[in-house]
Amino acid sequence: MPKTRLQELSEHGQSVWLDYLSRDILENGKLAKMMDEDAVVGVTSNPSIFQKALASGDAYDEQLKQLLDTEEDLKEIFLALSAEDVKGGLELLRPVYDATRGEDGYVSWEVDPEIAYDRGRTLEEAKRLHEWIDEPNLYVKIPATAPGVGAIEDSVAAGRNINVTLIFSLQRHEETMEAYVRGLERFAGDGGDLITVRSVASFFVSRVDTEADARLEQVGRADLQGKLAIANAKLAYQNYKRVFSGDRWDRLAAKGAHPQRCLWASTSTKNPAYRDVMYVEELIGPQTVNTMPEETIEAFQDHGKVEDTVERDIDKATRLLDDIREAGVDYDDVTDTLEREGVQKFIDSFVELKQGIAEKRDALAAV
Repeated sequence: MPKTRLQELSEHGQSVWLDYLSRDILENGKLAKMMDEDAVVGVTSNPSIFQKALASGDAYDEQLKQLLDTEEDLKEIFLALSAEDVKGGLELLRPVYDATRGEDGYVSWEVDPEIAYDRGRTLEEAKRLHEWIDEPNLYVKIPATAPGVGAIEDSVAAGRNINVTLIFSLQRHEETMEAYVRGLERFAGDGGDLITVRSVASFFVSRVDTEADARLEQVGRADLQGKLAIANAKLAYQNYKRVFSGDRWDRLAAKGAHPQRCLWASTSTKNPAYRDVMYVEELIGPQTVNTMPEETIEAFQDHGKVEDTVERDIDKATRLLDDIREAGVDYDDVTDTLEREGVQKFIDSFVELKQGIAEKRDALAAV
């Protein structure tokens, strides 16, 4: 039987992760099917998708009724509901984790975005989530705000697996990698086993073009539109290769340390004028992850092209950043805006999620 395009993609060293988790896809076998047919080897979860699943059906009603007897806090109710989904995903993906020796087979569970600018509270929540579900293939997601970077280092120093989310800039990616390396050094200094710690750096892609394209339109440089996101990610991959090589890294690798892989997030194409799989096709390479929504998985299976591309045209990518700046578009302001808005979108989704739980609770109570 011929390999599918996504199976070919995995053979090029890129892991395919699905960008959502719900009880329905666990119970109806959809996730298992995607693992078999679409080479899916990991899952991330987020409150926005969970809210849609909660509102659209009755898959959570029975557990919610039970929770209402003992719990009133809406956040705690969400964590209890989502924990069951995460546990189900972890169990399903555990054979992948074992077969890949910890490279893949993960489910990511997100800390409360409302504390994204508080290092101490983020650290405590990450610790709590890891203790709540004590499984080796759990990633806890921490946003890459400036305080978040500190919490990432502290979490890694405690031997925890962390999915760093909402990375938009090369500088923040550098800070994230440095935090990971420092955390590993601290963990090793305390006698920790580095082979047990994993991390991915979720570098957001398409949103960069959305923000930059609007600014380029204003300055009359349509010729530069649709290019920054891919160039940005390609340069991030070069920085990844540099950080995870050399004497400092070799000392950690000799103790079993694993590099913090680049995970390409936000890879659906927002502009219908662009090729719908461009943020997959242009960023293929070894030791990477692409977390895709279902429509991007389907599109790539249908017409995606598989070839190593993430290291193509690096000089061109560097020049593009210079061209963007010379055109009058401030790269740093683009990425700062995206980080700030990204955190706020996560917060808004979390607030909406809690409101949805309240409405569901009230509806069930009225029955």
